[in-house]
Amino acid sequence: MALIDPLGDMIARIHNAQMRSKSKVSTPGSRLRERVLEVLKSEGYIRGFATVEHKDGRSELEIELKYFDGAPVIREISRVSKPGRRVYASVRNLPRINNGLGVAIVSTPKGVMADHAAREANVGGEILCTVF
Repeated sequence: MALIDPLGDMIARIHNAQMRSKSKVSTPGSRLRERVLEVLKSEGYIRGFATVEHKDGRSELEIELKYFDGAPVIREISRVSKPGRRVYASVRNLPRINNGLGVAIVSTPKGVMADHAAREANVGGEILCTVF
């Protein structure tokens, strides 16, 4: 079975695992997923992640979820740009999520980064997802 939206699948796995109060969740590995997880880790939304290599050549990303007082740190996570409808924004039109309390993860020519880092680098790009 081919996976149409790998990033959307990872977001759904994180959301579902947090609803069940799981400490870890795994997802198939890819470079894009890894870059998005690096942004989530640097912004403090997850504890960390590790790459697990299997004997048959495929890899998995094991994500450690973060909780504060029993509640998940990620209150909302949603996919913005989907395979059927890509959403792009210039540096001036990058969204502010909950007045700057949340983060929009943007794929730019300089790499995957948070919206505030994209503003500092003066680049726009594809808005992958929003996190609050």
